[in-house]
Amino acid sequence: MSGDGAVGEGIGARARRKEDARHLRGRGRFVGDIHMPGLREVAFLRSPVAHARILSKTKSPDHAVDTFFSEDLVGVAPIVTRSSIPGYKVSQYPILATDKVRFVGEPVAMCVAKNRAIAEDLIEQVEVGYDELPAIASCAGGRRDNSELLHPEWGDNLFLETFFDSGVDEVIARAPVSVELEMSCARQAMHPMEGKGVLAWWDDRADQLVVHTSTQVPHLIRAGLAECLGIAQAQIRVAPPDVGGGFGYKCLLQPEEVAVAWLAATFKKPFRWTEDRREHLVAGANARQHEYHIKAYADAQGRLLALDAEVSVDTGAYSVWPFTACLEAAQAGGNLPGPYHLAAYRCRTYSVATNKPPFAPYRGVARPGVCFAMEQVIDAIAQKVGREAWEVRRDNLVPASAMPYTNITNKHYDSGDYPEALVAAKDMIGLEAFRAGPRRDDKGRYLGIGFASFTEQSAHGTKVFASWGLPLVPGFDQAHVKLTPDGALEVAAGIHTIGQGLETTLAQIAHEQTRVPLKHIRVTLGDTAMTPFSTGAYASRGIVMSGGAVSRAAEVVAGRIKSIAAHLLQVEPAAVGFAEGRIFAANASVSYEDVGRAWYLRPDQLPETVNTAGLEATEGYKPDVDTGVFSYATHAVRLAVDAETGLVEILDYAIVEDCGRMVNPMIVEGQTYGGAAQGIGTALFEESPYDDNAQPLASTLLDYILPGPTELPSFRIDHRETLSPYSAHGIKGVGEGGAIAPPAAIVNAINDALSPLNAAIRQVPASPRRIREAIRRARPSQAVAPEAGAER
Repeated sequence: MSGDGAVGEGIGARARRKEDARHLRGRGRFVGDIHMPGLREVAFLRSPVAHARILSKTKSPDHAVDTFFSEDLVGVAPIVTRSSIPGYKVSQYPILATDKVRFVGEPVAMCVAKNRAIAEDLIEQVEVGYDELPAIASCAGGRRDNSELLHPEWGDNLFLETFFDSGVDEVIARAPVSVELEMSCARQAMHPMEGKGVLAWWDDRADQLVVHTSTQVPHLIRAGLAECLGIAQAQIRVAPPDVGGGFGYKCLLQPEEVAVAWLAATFKKPFRWTEDRREHLVAGANARQHEYHIKAYADAQGRLLALDAEVSVDTGAYSVWPFTACLEAAQAGGNLPGPYHLAAYRCRTYSVATNKPPFAPYRGVARPGVCFAMEQVIDAIAQKVGREAWEVRRDNLVPASAMPYTNITNKHYDSGDYPEALVAAKDMIGLEAFRAGPRRDDKGRYLGIGFASFTEQSAHGTKVFASWGLPLVPGFDQAHVKLTPDGALEVAAGIHTIGQGLETTLAQIAHEQTRVPLKHIRVTLGDTAMTPFSTGAYASRGIVMSGGAVSRAAEVVAGRIKSIAAHLLQVEPAAVGFAEGRIFAANASVSYEDVGRAWYLRPDQLPETVNTAGLEATEGYKPDVDTGVFSYATHAVRLAVDAETGLVEILDYAIVEDCGRMVNPMIVEGQTYGGAAQGIGTALFEESPYDDNAQPLASTLLDYILPGPTELPSFRIDHRETLSPYSAHGIKGVGEGGAIAPPAAIVNAINDALSPLNAAIRQVPASPRRIREAIRRARPSQAVAPEAGAER
């Protein structure tokens, strides 16, 4: 069913976003907007080589006091991310490089000045001598026996190798159908509108280090800074301002954050660094790079019998804090079976250290890659057995009758109808009419349709993260709700907003419980001095975890409001209800302000048995089953491919998604639109290539192509609402889902279009060059020779 018909301001309403009032008027306050007396700007000298010993470091004599190397950062520890997983190898990520550099862009020195331009001029006067070493530029290079070692004490270049085998050999031996595919995903940069940024200063009155950083996880950053700086957490306040997007890039402790915080703690003055776009492209090219070798086995109708997979992830030079370098491969191995019933599964994963920036979780964390791989496998099986891909997909999806369903990797799918979403997407895209029509349009372009189905595990908590051996494990999220003396409602939660509309949706949940009008609800997020603890915004967890905490705290406060209102109205609390912004008992009513005034200003009006905790409450929350709740969707794409140029035009894009109870359908759609746009970038445009010396080849936006409005289709979305039995209000997360399916759906559609030419794409982005090469390999006589300088 759809939630679009909801009225009012609570759960299900299309309430306008509260935060837009300031952002649309240019009144947002980001790291770059903060001004303080005596503020000095920071610039970093970054390594120009991927792998080298540092032979010498020399400061300019005229500016030695404003220049800092690693040895100047007295008392600062490197970023060390440990894991309890057997076989995991620990790396030490220095704040500024010590004896070696391990990727182009690694910070080696920093300079401070009254503005960024002067600080960059000072950087030019710093001299560093390098003894260059062989670089590891690929997973294959890192896994060679004779490869150069990034961390010699390891003995190899593997952060971790994992192996899962449910027992597949017997199934493989009797399977009548098999396919074998090799697929890969390019490395990407994340490109939030606002790059990384941090401003730190010392508050003498509070005797506290104050850090304004563009982060998704302020409470975690406080813990990480305390660990690196040797300062008690109580002496650190992380107060993030507005954040211009995160996508996972900002849920890590960054060396720049530690360096700037050290400056402020040491010199008791304010310092700021903001990342420019070139820094982001060079030092932040750190996501999505997977390689898959999969053998799949099926029966004569295409039903999956077994999967035998090898997954390699290019994880870069260091392990990120707190999620480690191994999160991506762990997620890939665990999520590869996707929404399908699979009886036998074997998977080996490799987290390979290379001379590239550290790998970070990016919107969807491994699932865009595994969806891309698995959905191509489904299409390849369908082609092998001579059936429509959607039919084979439908027959393999976990049916609604099996819910709740625990799959072969112990993912506990809580609710949903996966086949129904697929059939709805098939009908939306008009498959039958398309198959009855021509395979080429009037421009001679080849036409195709592709599908991709996936699950989105959200709000997974203690058990899941503990099993990954992480140093910090999420538990209960907390929220504080308070009725003010004048009848407004204050909501405080430790999660932070990065553009996902939490100021609005958390207010809607608070309204659902208390019926305080939305315009009178104020939401404060993230500031460690003003909010209860949360591990932050990641893994599509915010609306489930913080939303649940707000719901629980607001429910407690609502009960206390009713108790005082009942005394004022001279009735029993059970006779009191909320309506039209007031508290009613039959035809009599009081206002929220009356209740607030009684507690704060006129205690003589209170009953003798009043709850002394007052009109405020802090509550913690996690779902009843903390292994996660599962949203899901099917994406369907119709497109045209020009075989001569390799250009792709998306003609229609349909999405059928189910994220449980929608708190705000308008925000759900916005999340899905934005995610799908990023997914189209992954599918067709975005790539951070490196040469054999691990030098980045896309350091400007002339080289790194992002999709714009003219490259994006008009998405059509059909909502379903299958409530989760485990979460408050049946809510599931939806923040990552839109980005997961587009690479798979688009490439499947390209392969469908190119099937008359026997050509297939197995790598993203499916650039014009790769499409033309695939056509040339398949049918050399029809291929078009690439022109000099043709785009990737």
